[in-house]
Amino acid sequence: MKGIILAGGSGTRLRPLTGALSKQILPVYDKPMIYYPLSVLMLAGIRDILLISSKDHSDSFRTLLGDGSQLGLNISYAEQDQPRGIAEALLIGADFIDGDQVALVLGDNIFHGPRFSLLLDDALRQLDGAALFGYRVRDPQRYGIGEIDEQGRLLSLEEKPRHPRSNLAVTGLYLYDNDVVEIAKNLTPSARGELEITDVNLAYLAQGRAQLTPLGRGFAWLDMGTHDSLLQAAQYVQLVEQRQGEFIACLEELALNRGFITPEQCLSLGEKMNGTDYGAYVTEVASRRIPQPAVRAA
Repeated sequence: MKGIILAGGSGTRLRPLTGALSKQILPVYDKPMIYYPLSVLMLAGIRDILLISSKDHSDSFRTLLGDGSQLGLNISYAEQDQPRGIAEALLIGADFIDGDQVALVLGDNIFHGPRFSLLLDDALRQLDGAALFGYRVRDPQRYGIGEIDEQGRLLSLEEKPRHPRSNLAVTGLYLYDNDVVEIAKNLTPSARGELEITDVNLAYLAQGRAQLTPLGRGFAWLDMGTHDSLLQAAQYVQLVEQRQGEFIACLEELALNRGFITPEQCLSLGEKMNGTDYGAYVTEVASRRIPQPAVRAA
């Protein structure tokens, strides 16, 4: 499976913070925002990743992440000259997808919760069409909303409904089979001139090949599009990391756990950030995996 991160847009709701920086480069507590969606793809075992950003910000991402080889990844880049909808990422990445399955994640989303990797593994193993993930919200009028029956079957999808049939918001993580590019090519722009991801999902639903898995209690899904939500996300990450002593979206740890890099490579990455809490955490994680020489008795 391939992975695409959509990190385009101009971040107008976060100005003046985004006057010179991409929104996805902004810090969310102790790491750049882009680390969080990238960690989701890594958690799913995906190594071939396309990062789509605006032309003005492409160099920043290349400086930050390079080609991904230090993490055992293969990261390539593409540009979106202006926002034309989430589904446009599937057209920009058509050659990259090249007939494979693909996971599309939005660059300003955080996913964190128990057994998330198992949830992703199950979804990938059973993928036939579109696999979506839902999260219960208090204000469903602001989101794309999915309706499921008592057996968990997806019944309907609606974008920002005035009279929602449920409070299950469709999150910014979408798993698709290799039909998705052709579906995206046949989309018609919406009234706001964009290619809507909801229309892609509706096409799969019409075929009876779309599933929506609710993310249960204890799970956090955060969309960092405003100053308040950016602050709330940072506070959430800070609380979890300081209380539990485990970092969220630590790319080096994920790469090590997935077998993308060796403990020695992970240790080297941590040592390059010597003097920071993040670097100390990476060094500690790696050191625990490196066998220590046996001590001979006197």
